[in-house]
Amino acid sequence: MRITRRALTAVVGAALLLVASACSAAEDDPPASTVEVFTWWAEGGEKAGLDALVARFTAGCPGQTFENGVVAGGAGINAKQVLAGRLQQGDPPDLFQVHAGAELLDHIDAGQVADLSADFDTWGLRAALPDGLIQTLTVNGRVWSVPAGVHRANVVWANQRVLAEAGIRAAPATVAEFVADLETLRRGGMESPLALGRDWTQLMLLEAVLISALGPEEFTGLFTGDTRWDGSEVTGAIEDYARILAYSNTDRNSLDWPQAQRLLADGKAGYQLMGDWAAADLTDGFGTFAFPGNGAAFQWLADSFALTSAAANPEGARCWLKTVASPEGQREFNARKGSIPARTDTATTGFSDYQIRAAADWRSGVPVPSCAHGSACSQPWQNAANAAVAAFSQSKDRVSLQDALAAAAKQFVRQQ
Repeated sequence: MRITRRALTAVVGAALLLVASACSAAEDDPPASTVEVFTWWAEGGEKAGLDALVARFTAGCPGQTFENGVVAGGAGINAKQVLAGRLQQGDPPDLFQVHAGAELLDHIDAGQVADLSADFDTWGLRAALPDGLIQTLTVNGRVWSVPAGVHRANVVWANQRVLAEAGIRAAPATVAEFVADLETLRRGGMESPLALGRDWTQLMLLEAVLISALGPEEFTGLFTGDTRWDGSEVTGAIEDYARILAYSNTDRNSLDWPQAQRLLADGKAGYQLMGDWAAADLTDGFGTFAFPGNGAAFQWLADSFALTSAAANPEGARCWLKTVASPEGQREFNARKGSIPARTDTATTGFSDYQIRAAADWRSGVPVPSCAHGSACSQPWQNAANAAVAAFSQSKDRVSLQDALAAAAKQFVRQQ
């Protein structure tokens, strides 16, 4: 007979209660109900942000106790594997961290997560979140997760000392200008003007180029079936992507993003496209700008929480989600994590200058989802796209890249 982690916890808890009862029969207070929250936030700003939510949850949800179901390592890859196993074995946590959007599709289809549409209405989130975000959160007319905070993906980080020495004084406004600046750095003796890592970091770069070529609406349409992957505009974007890729480090397929970031930090590169979580390491001496040609597009990924349909403590879990959804919870979480609130009505007290600028862009910009971070496409689709760009990194075969991306869309696209 299989004993799940939750069942084992209950058995041990019951035994401890019997001992406590024998020692103190006069104790009448009921035991606290446990809420297991499954995340991959184990250290740094992520853990600090989680701790802030836990403190607010504990104060605002009497009788509920937070249980940390953290699985560290792999930027969430390890956690997703463990979570999949637990869900398949019928041993779900009450809640789990997930990137908001299409990353949840398989869980929704399997009936593993609960509908949160009514809670969204109760907590006023439809008025507090941008329409573009709510549209991405909605599948089959229902909402399935609560976003805790937003990161921006289409950010270029620049080593200001390196650029100044090369005579580059302004951020490029177009892809053509960006290529020209990369060429200036190479002519000055820099082997790899653009720092780049493997798989999803290359997909991020391709997405930014596609946004410049297509605009936010048509780019989003690539993942809903409204824009063709085999169209001429995508062909042109892949040509631009190939030009930019030629200025990156040749060992890109063997580097994770922090290793690529080291090239930028050490002055061996002038630029890196990376989400604004890089702000934790790139402080003095580094500038930022939205990828050239992206305009007001704010390519987002949102840390969110889903309620499992078989949660042992749904009442406590919903109190956690209410905490996450609140303006206060979002302010305290994001101020520590380095992201920005998903809500547009949250105060930015205690935020960095970058976070304040990003929050303003979030309020005024055009929300655009990201396949590289699970908001625009499902996990299988993301895997196929990552494989396609990794193959192109070696082959440089533009036709094969476009064919592979079109084939993935044909296999995985679905109207949401």
